[in-house]
Amino acid sequence: MIVVLLFGALFLLIALGLPIALSIGLPAIGAILAPGVFPPEADTAGLGQTIIQLLFAGVDSFDLLAVPLFMLAGSIMERGGISQQLIEFSDSLVGWAPGGLACAVIVASMFFAGISGSAAADTAALGAVAIPAMIRQGYPPAFSAALVAAGGAIGVIIPPSIPMVIFGFLTNVSIAELFAGGLFVGLLFGLSFMGVAIWKALRHGYGTRRPFSLRFVYTSFRKALWSLGAPVIVLGGILSGIVTVTEAAALAVFYALLVAIWVNRKLSWRELPGLLVESQVIAATILFIIAMAKVFTWLVAMQQTPAMLQSAIATMALPPPGPAAAGDGGPAGRGLRDGDHCRAHPAGAGARAAHRAHGRRPDALRRADGGEPAIGMLTPPVGICLFVSCGIAGLSLGQVGRAIMPFVAAAVAALMVASYWPPLTTWLPSLIYR
Repeated sequence: MIVVLLFGALFLLIALGLPIALSIGLPAIGAILAPGVFPPEADTAGLGQTIIQLLFAGVDSFDLLAVPLFMLAGSIMERGGISQQLIEFSDSLVGWAPGGLACAVIVASMFFAGISGSAAADTAALGAVAIPAMIRQGYPPAFSAALVAAGGAIGVIIPPSIPMVIFGFLTNVSIAELFAGGLFVGLLFGLSFMGVAIWKALRHGYGTRRPFSLRFVYTSFRKALWSLGAPVIVLGGILSGIVTVTEAAALAVFYALLVAIWVNRKLSWRELPGLLVESQVIAATILFIIAMAKVFTWLVAMQQTPAMLQSAIATMALPPPGPAAAGDGGPAGRGLRDGDHCRAHPAGAGARAAHRAHGRRPDALRRADGGEPAIGMLTPPVGICLFVSCGIAGLSLGQVGRAIMPFVAAAVAALMVASYWPPLTTWLPSLIYR
C-alpha cells in the first residue's frame, strides 16, 4: 500500500509540473518520516540522518564524475565548430540518398553521440547548425526540428551514455560492457530514423540530393579528421580497458578543448567560464535527481517491492514475451512523463524484476532498454530533446510533437528488436570481454 501511494504521489507531482528531482524525493522523504511506516523505535532524528546519508551516498561515486565531464565536453564541442564539420562529412557519405541532408544529420548524430553522452547536448549542438540548413533546402521546419530531436536522442544509447553510467553505478554492472552492448542498439535506432527520413523525402519531395563524389568525401574528411578522432579515442579507450569511463570523460574534455581552441580556432579562453557554468548547472540537475532517487529506491527496497513484483510475475506463467513486455512497456510509457536521465531509478527496480523473472541478465536488460529513455526524450509533453529542438526552431511543442510521431514509431520498433533478439546486445561484449 505504501509503495502504491509512493508511485501515485510521484506521478501526480510530475503531472502538476514539479521538477523531477522533487517529484521523486518529496514523496519518499515524506513516507520515511510519516508515523507508522517504520517501527516506533526508529525515531525521527535517526530517520532524518538516514535520509541525509542516502542523499550523499547517491552521488558519492568516482564513476559519476563522468556526468559533469561529459556535459562540459558536449558544450565545448557545440561552440567549437565540431558539429558543422561532422554534418559536412556525413553529408558527403549519404547526401546522394533521398532526404540526403536529413540522413546526414542522423549520421552526424551517431558520430556526436560517441563523444558527449548527453542527448540534450547532442540536440543543441547539432540543431543550431542542422535546422537552419535543412529549412534552406526546403524541409518543413517542424520536420527538421523533429529529425534533430530524434538524432539527439541517440546520445543516450550509443556510448558513452550518461544513463548507462548511472545504471551501471546503481546496479553494480560493468559500465564498459553496457557501452559495448549499446553500440549496435544505437546504430539500429539511427538506421530506423534514416528510414523514416528517406520515406518522408520520397513521399513529399523534401530536400535536394547531391551526386556522390569521392573528392567531396576526401575534402570533408580532411576537415573533420580531428573531430572524428574524439569518438575513436573515447570509445577505443573505454572498450579496450585503457581508461575508465571517468578518465575517458576527462580525456574528451581535453580533446574537445584542443580541437575547438587550437585546431578549429572557434573558441576562446574567455568563453570557457560561461561554458563551465552552463554545463555544470545541467549536470547538477542530473546529480540531484540521482541523489533523490537513492532515497526513493531505498524505501522501495525496504518494502520488498522488487521481490514481490518478481514473484507475482513468475506466478502469472506468462509466455516468453510477457515478462519482457512488462519490463519494457512500463518504463517506455513512463518516458512520456520523465523524459531525461532519471530512467534508471524509481521504476527501474520493477523493470529489472520483470526481466529477471524471465531470466534476462541485468546487463542485457540495460543494453536493450537504453532505447526507453531515448523514446521518453522524444514524446510530448516532457521530452527534453523535443524541448531543446523546439527552442532552436522557434516552434510550438504541438507542431514538433505531431512531426515526431513517425520517429517515435520507428524507435519503438527498434526497441522491440533489441529486446527480443539477444545477439544484438550480447555479441560484442562477449567478443571483447569473454
